Amino acid sequence: MKSSCVEPPGRHREGGLKIRVRARWLGIALVLAACAANAALAQQPSARPAENYPNKPVRVLVGSPAGSGTDVMMRAIAQKLSERLGQSVVVDNRAGAAGAISLQLAAQAAPDGYTLATLSAQNVTAMLLGTVTTNIPKALTPVALMISQPYLMVATPSLPANSVRELISLARAKPLVYASSGVGTVVHLGMELFKSMAGVEMTHIPYKGSGLSMIDVMSGRVQLAITNTLTAAPLVRSGKLKALAITSAQRVQVLPELPTVAEAGVPGYELRSWYGLLAPNKTQVSLVLMLNREVGALMNTPEVKERLAADGAEAAAANTPAQFRDLIHTEIARWGKIIKNLGIAEK
Repeated sequence: MKSSCVEPPGRHREGGLKIRVRARWLGIALVLAACAANAALAQQPSARPAENYPNKPVRVLVGSPAGSGTDVMMRAIAQKLSERLGQSVVVDNRAGAAGAISLQLAAQAAPDGYTLATLSAQNVTAMLLGTVTTNIPKALTPVALMISQPYLMVATPSLPANSVRELISLARAKPLVYASSGVGTVVHLGMELFKSMAGVEMTHIPYKGSGLSMIDVMSGRVQLAITNTLTAAPLVRSGKLKALAITSAQRVQVLPELPTVAEAGVPGYELRSWYGLLAPNKTQVSLVLMLNREVGALMNTPEVKERLAADGAEAAAANTPAQFRDLIHTEIARWGKIIKNLGIAEK
């Protein structure tokens, strides 16, 4: 009698079905894995920037009027950057709301490298106070930190005070009015910090940019302001403004005889600003890195460094987009603490 090696009816078919099902799921798994791999590759930065970039003018949005410190600085850099890129770099002034307009336009622009925007410490403080509604860290991509600079405390030439100590005495004796380039800007908060540390009261009048505020300080409509050295230094040298002090921890080359606010009557006071370049979120990483390299090389040429030093500013050390991003987050935390301690709100 033969030994039975025959499987029960249906068992062979059941085994074959299981094999086919396992094969089908294996095939699906392989397809899903391939899709995931392709998606991951699509998210990786390409090896080089877009072909022929730039093949048309590059626009840089500046959130302050023509003649402001940011505008003067960016126009000088744009001219040199045009030479490096072999294409026009055009400054587009979109003043108002402490940079809110320019940053919003940049956030909404196509992420193709043809629309960039300047960012300063003033934009960060305005965001914290709600004047700038764009979420800078989420909506925009850091390209490069370009400039670091102190500010000047300046007064109308007719003000009967020639030093910080005399200003403090005068402010305690009579009402004074100071100008700023907008609510929530560093110069606004810097003067509020000065008031708090010096124990004085002054009325604040915000303007749409430092250029406009300086016109009224020169004319005497308002008595004083804190403003950037790029705007104020030439006006001080021409006698149109009176310089009372520099806000950095040390004196600066452009006005070596001018004391710091700290040494002139308010120990511990220090105020500096910075300027950088942003691109819309999701801009090709290789484009961002290429622009970072070009801007970094440009900022550290002797010509640019000398030009900045003449106005009391200095080129930032070579930095990466990631380092610039870290600075932005650090500034958000720092100014958030100052705003809270001073009890300042948007007004």
